[in-house]
Amino acid sequence: MSVTPPVELTFLGGLGEIGRNMATVEIDGRLAVVDVGVLFPDAEHPGVDLILADWGWLADRGHDVEAVFLTHGHLDHVGALPYLLRDLDRSLPVYGTRLTLAFCKAILEEWPDLPTPRFEEIEPGDRVQQGPFDVEAVQVSHSIPDGVAFALRTPHGLIVHTGDFKLDQSPLDGRPTDLAHFARLGDETVDLLLADSTGAESPGHVAPERTIGTTLRQHIADAEGLVVVASFASHVHRIQQVLDAATAVGRRPVFVGRSMVRNMAIAGELGYLDFDPDLAVELNEVDRYDRSELVVVSTGSQGEPFSALSLMAAGDHRTLEVGEGDLVILASSLIPGNEQAVFRSINNLARRGCTVVHKGVAHVHVSGHASAEDLVLFHNIVEPENVVPVHGEYRHLQAHAQIARDTGCLPEKVWVCEDGDSLLLEEGEVSRGEGVPTSHVYIDGLLDDVGPALLRDRRRIGEDGICVVIVTIDTHEREVAGDTVVTQKGVVFHEQADDILEAARKAVDRELDGLAEAKFEDPAAVQRHVVQATGRFWKAETGRRPFILPVVQEA
Repeated sequence: MSVTPPVELTFLGGLGEIGRNMATVEIDGRLAVVDVGVLFPDAEHPGVDLILADWGWLADRGHDVEAVFLTHGHLDHVGALPYLLRDLDRSLPVYGTRLTLAFCKAILEEWPDLPTPRFEEIEPGDRVQQGPFDVEAVQVSHSIPDGVAFALRTPHGLIVHTGDFKLDQSPLDGRPTDLAHFARLGDETVDLLLADSTGAESPGHVAPERTIGTTLRQHIADAEGLVVVASFASHVHRIQQVLDAATAVGRRPVFVGRSMVRNMAIAGELGYLDFDPDLAVELNEVDRYDRSELVVVSTGSQGEPFSALSLMAAGDHRTLEVGEGDLVILASSLIPGNEQAVFRSINNLARRGCTVVHKGVAHVHVSGHASAEDLVLFHNIVEPENVVPVHGEYRHLQAHAQIARDTGCLPEKVWVCEDGDSLLLEEGEVSRGEGVPTSHVYIDGLLDDVGPALLRDRRRIGEDGICVVIVTIDTHEREVAGDTVVTQKGVVFHEQADDILEAARKAVDRELDGLAEAKFEDPAAVQRHVVQATGRFWKAETGRRPFILPVVQEA
């Protein structure tokens, strides 16, 4: 038995969801963080801007954190970095490739008071030693340039974390997933593989990114009016093809959306985007050009409420209007949970007379994640001893687990985990650890972690409305000391409100008339009775129970 403690992996996010990707590796009491991403809210999270992993236990051990290692520059892998730096309240090394770190630096410009991290640029093939962590970067292809996997050599075996990857062997940047490098790691024996699962349910192989270029060019060439292409602001390869198509048909690009403008400037400056910046048209100058001369490259492919595309679809954009004869291309995937918002945008655009092209009707998107047959090939090359499917909803993890078993991994060595779980690696053998408490942290503007209880209240107000009941009592005389006031929003139409609110007020007064005098000494007790009486009334009258806000004030 080894005298060194086991290596412990702890999963904080990204298992059972698309987003919040984050894990830690512990060696000899020191911790390395692999990715620190955000999850974007959906209709179940009213008012929430971002969702983070709960790393409270990690913050308690802040001085044990040795470094952060970032696989690529998507926000679901790097977007929570400023929050982590704030909570750890110290500078620390952050390793990533050139574009990944450039995107991180741009994010941190909005956080001037944070401890400044020590950015350490790495390239595929580099091997770095940071404390007890021996980490090698492996080139992978994804929907953003400069992605890497990490191979961690530990006292108890080799761990490989793929990050997000696909097997595009003819990518636009000429940097495919380095299968030869993964094969060499397999020859060394990969004791534990953590691999991307998002595409595990999709049959076949993912088409190369460059295959959509012809489709984009044809649609843009056939368009008579304005062309709007919506994509993720970090999808440099996709936007490169849009720019190539625009140049081929003599149109000029207009970048719209703060993140799009920022990221394309960074990508162009660093040489990841090949186009003449002098051709770009500023948003405030579009009126100088005929609509047929422009291609708007916009954010909003997920139907985000205040994105440029959603504002155009609603007719609320201050500068750009779309309508009859215009073409809108949604050149992106549909993130689970965003379906309703995306279809709302499509319908609004169609209602305004636009032609809308999306992946359901044309080849304008390919996935950035290895599909089922790609994963079969990958597992046969790496031949891992133990496998943990990561990055995906639970159904994706299960599908990937079956692929691992089908390609020769013993069933008892395939570990389907959830956020908060941990695994121990000791002399090549894997076992379950104790895990850590974890949950979702909801960020609402300047409010940290508004919490699930508040979200439930918000959902209930949004679904059933709110009723406010104001009661005045005299705790000394032990009686009601004023008229009861009942008002509502979102429960009934205003035309109905007067009569039904008067009936609600009488129901509350009857409840108060029946209370023992001693109850009036305790405002909290009066509140409970007000809520009960009001709830019963609304349930009987409408069949629903709105959110009830009792206000008991003392005379």
